[in-house]
Amino acid sequence: MQTIQAINHKILFNDNCYAFLNELLQVNTFSKIFVLVDENTSQYCLPNFLAQLATDVEIEIIELEAGEQFKNIETCAQVWQALIDLGGDRKSIVLNLGGGVITDIGGFIACTFKRGIEFINIPTTLLGMVDAAIGGKNGVDLGVLKNQIGIIREPKAVLVDTSFLDSLPASEMRSGLAEMLKHGLISDKTYWDKFKSLSSLNTEDLNELIHQSVQIKNTIVSEDLTENGIRKALNFGHTLGHAIESYCLENPEKPTLLHGHAVAIGMILESYISKEKGLLSNEEYYEIKYIISEYFDKVDFTKEDINQIIDLLIFDKKNEFGKVQFALLEGIGKIKINEYCDNDLIFKAFEDYK
Repeated sequence: MQTIQAINHKILFNDNCYAFLNELLQVNTFSKIFVLVDENTSQYCLPNFLAQLATDVEIEIIELEAGEQFKNIETCAQVWQALIDLGGDRKSIVLNLGGGVITDIGGFIACTFKRGIEFINIPTTLLGMVDAAIGGKNGVDLGVLKNQIGIIREPKAVLVDTSFLDSLPASEMRSGLAEMLKHGLISDKTYWDKFKSLSSLNTEDLNELIHQSVQIKNTIVSEDLTENGIRKALNFGHTLGHAIESYCLENPEKPTLLHGHAVAIGMILESYISKEKGLLSNEEYYEIKYIISEYFDKVDFTKEDINQIIDLLIFDKKNEFGKVQFALLEGIGKIKINEYCDNDLIFKAFEDYK
């Protein structure tokens, strides 16, 4: 797959990843290499990854517990201390080997340690490959509130090795699929149409879909790195999706949802809102609802659940002057940003979802 040029770094795929990485490690004088993993990537991905490295620089492994609940400042403090204890300095480099939690928190840790050291993202989940590792967003949650603390700074590179997907459970693959569906809905109807017959696709087809998804996100980010305009399009499904994810994370009576599952629900809800605001046709809405529902199980929400989810919307990082802002569909393949929506319409969206 062809290398993609981001603003200040490259996104490389499969065999090209390790040739690039080994050359980088050879021509740069890094004092130490730190590989950040969680307990899952330590077991399933780290051995193969280390076998690809050709360097005399000392390598240290830092392992975190797996899960969104550990993407917080407390974990950062532990890793910062580990970096100091293991001799990390401003000439060190961090290799983030993992899913969205690892690349999000690893980038933030690198950006803030010693006022910033180099880092590379090596996503090991589908969600990480097509979304979390792409675009230069690094950060952590504040309690259950998603991505409240962070910084936008691009990595040295992003290395996408799709062989890591072989170790993923189906639920994690679906989580990444949600972001790929989103990229088609907001930017490319032809790309969206490819997901109508996903069961007939082979590995080569999947690699091509991943490459196209990365290209879509990178094109949008390259126009608006700091999210002052069109990058807000990438938040389609996330305004309600993040609130749903946070609510389920803190409510023991609700299933803990993977990010992609929550976003999938958010996309159905926000597609309904788009329809009700006259931006999306009935036919397009029902097509979106049907296809997403094919891949993601329905979750039941009571009236009290919905009230609490709406209360969480105010913490969405896109909000300005206390108003909740949505990115809504203006037909499949086109987006309209900075749209407002009242609570009654949100309730109607949940009723239709049920």
